Amino acid sequence: MLGAALGGAAKNVVAIAAGVVMGAGLGENARAALITRGLAEMARLAAALGGKAETVAGLSGLGDLLLTCTGEKSRNYSLGVALGRGAALADVLGRRTDVTEGVATAPALLARALAAGVEMPVAAAVAGLLAGEASVAATMAALMGRALRDE
Repeated sequence: MLGAALGGAAKNVVAIAAGVVMGAGLGENARAALITRGLAEMARLAAALGGKAETVAGLSGLGDLLLTCTGEKSRNYSLGVALGRGAALADVLGRRTDVTEGVATAPALLARALAAGVEMPVAAAVAGLLAGEASVAATMAALMGRALRDE
């Protein structure tokens, strides 16, 4: 249950990042790398909180993650695309009537990860971007420039 709940929440944060990657014109390979890293983050947090990392690799994790990170109708992905193209967060949210869950989830997810001692650079980048602490260019450069590791 924990892995399914975590996957359902965290995928929205990763989808914002995936949208930013595409909106900024970084391409499909960069999006695939980001999704892979996001999935690894989700699995680490699930395990640290007492859930099963394998659950995140199933339909409630990876399945939902892929759809949310690629679907044009995804509220979180489309928000990221708009941010990646230079739109202001307040402007994008001001035009919406639906909730874009990842906006509130990003800082909460990051706080939960920090409390558990789990590194989540994608969640941290999205939380920082949404809080106005970094530009899209700086955020994407930091994320995509991270050293390769087993993910």
